[in-house]
Parts: sequence; C-alpha cells; structure tokens
Amino acid sequence: MRIAVLISGSGSNLQALLDEQGAGRLPGSVVEVLSNRADARGLQRAADAGVATTVFDHRAYDTREAFDAAVANHLQRLGIDLVVLAGFMRILTPTLIAPFAGRILNIHPSLLPDFRGLHTHERALDAGVQEHGCTVHFVTPELDAGPPICQGVVPVHTDDTPEALARRVQAQEHRIYPLAVRWYTSGRLTLADDGPWLDGRRLDAPVRVHAEDDVDAW
Repeated sequence: MRIAVLISGSGSNLQALLDEQGAGRLPGSVVEVLSNRADARGLQRAADAGVATTVFDHRAYDTREAFDAAVANHLQRLGIDLVVLAGFMRILTPTLIAPFAGRILNIHPSLLPDFRGLHTHERALDAGVQEHGCTVHFVTPELDAGPPICQGVVPVHTDDTPEALARRVQAQEHRIYPLAVRWYTSGRLTLADDGPWLDGRRLDAPVRVHAEDDVDAW
C-alpha cells in the first residue's frame, strides 16, 4: 500500500512509522510526506529517509475547502491508499475526507471520547482521572469522533505535570500508531458501516495497549 503522512510540526509519529518501515514490519511504503508548513521539522525527517515531500501552504487558499481540494487532488494523483495524520494541525472538511473515507487515520492524545480537542493533558490532570493516553481512530467529519481502533494507556501519577504526562503519552503514540497502520496495510483492519473490524471481528471497543505489552507480537 502507498501511504501519505500529513504533518505540521516535528514529525515524531512520522519517524515512528519510518522506523517501522525501515525494520521491515510495515506492509506498505510511506511514499509522500505533506505539510502545510514549510518549516515543519518532519520534512527533514522524510528527506533523510528518502521520502518525497510536498508543502501546501494553507494561507494561500481562500477557504478550508479549497485547501482540502488541492491536497485531495494531489494525493489522488499519487495513488495513495492510506492517509495518516501525524500532528497535522488542520480541521479537515468533507472535501478531503470523502475521497478517502475509511482510509484516513489520526492519533489523538487522550482516551477518546474523553478530552476531544486541545490541551488534553492539562484537562486530564484537572479532571483527576487515574488513566490517560492516546487513541488511534478513523477520521470522520466530526472532530476527534471517528471510530476508535486502539488506545495506548498510561497511569496518571499524583505528582504529574502536563509535560511529564505528555512525554509518557507520546511514548505510547510511537508504539500504537505503527501498530494500527500495520494492521491496516496488512488487510487485518477495515472500516465498515457498523464500525472497525480487526481480524474478522467487529471492534466493540478499542484495543487497549499498556506500556508492558509487546506490540510487535500483535
């Protein structure tokens, strides 16, 4: 499968995918890294790995729909099978989602449906939750509300700061995002009208992954 990764920043989740590919564990290839920011550090990560890069500056477009149409047309011309959002700081419109329905993944730094949107770590600490984490989900037009696939779970410590919690959550992101992409590109994961299916069974709840779990065996 041909994979495009969309980024806006440092691209640490992109690097996790590139590492997975380099280790021969990804049944597909990252063939394009696209950013809405020319200064995104992730573009250099892609270049270092020999992956093509493209910049679409969203400020050059009058509307979100016009920007999304340009991106969608570009990805379709490249024959992209799977779109992976990795810190792409844009709210997608149906103009981009519809052509890739069931073929766009995102990772969000919370255990969805809790803490949609921004500042998830601060909000988790303010709420006094005992567990926090991240969620890989299929993308739908409703923000952070697409069908969840898997979640990386971390405990919340009594002395946690948002920064410390974010570091532990990000470590889980780098484990579960390649896992979900591997499931999809190997044909194990699909999205049907009634939700995600993994290995021929519908996921009534996302797969939960803890730090001690061996994701390579999954």
